[in-house]
Amino acid sequence: MGELTDKIKGNANEAAGKVKSAVGKATNDREIEAEGNAQQAQGKGQQFKGEVKGKLGDDI
Repeated sequence: MGELTDKIKGNANEAAGKVKSAVGKATNDREIEAEGNAQQAQGKGQQFKGEVKGKLGDDI
C-alpha cells in the first residue's frame, strides 16, 4: 500500500472507532466502547505508517 492509501484507511478507521466508542459509551456497552478504542488505535497506527512511507518511500 502507498502512503496515501495508508493515511486514508487510517483516517477511516479512526473515525469509525470514534463513532463505535461513542455508541458504546451512550449505551453503556463496554465491549463496543473497547472495540471503538482499539479501532481508533489501529487507525492512528495506519496513519503513522503512511507518514513513515512518505518520508522513507513506499519500499518499506
